[in-house]
Amino acid sequence: MLVVAQLLVSAAVPKINYQAYVEKIGWQNPVSNGETAGTTGQSQRIEALRINLAGVEYCAHVQNIGWQEWKKSGEISGTTGNNLRMEAVRIRLTGSAAEEFDVYYRAHVQNGGWLGWAKNGDPAGTAGAKLRMEALQIQVVPKGTSVNSGGRAFYEPRNNLPTV
Repeated sequence: MLVVAQLLVSAAVPKINYQAYVEKIGWQNPVSNGETAGTTGQSQRIEALRINLAGVEYCAHVQNIGWQEWKKSGEISGTTGNNLRMEAVRIRLTGSAAEEFDVYYRAHVQNGGWLGWAKNGDPAGTAGAKLRMEALQIQVVPKGTSVNSGGRAFYEPRNNLPTV
């Protein structure tokens, strides 16, 4: 009986789809539920991001711009065609989605690899370190689910945090 209950809970978790606009590639095919958007080991920057899920908002920290305004499902955060790197991202759920689920996400950054997991609107990546975000993973989990953060998710040198 317990197994059935777990299956019902996992079936109710919404599927989050997302895609990255990557240097020299353009828009990649959408990925979902913890899969990797962007590239690793190719030294290519993510320039923009689009996330599709009812009740999601997200914003990018972009080279020479800083933090952009929050975007809603399906909108583009970051820039395309400007050769500007995304350096960090913040993602949050709203409405009933926020009451039932947490969103976790982590960035793969230049010279640092995968950083720890950020959660519910906290920043992931870097700001002020001039490092490109190269890849991103996002997952939605039921409230209260324990996810190993894997270390610090965000670095900002001006706040005396170590750079990667």
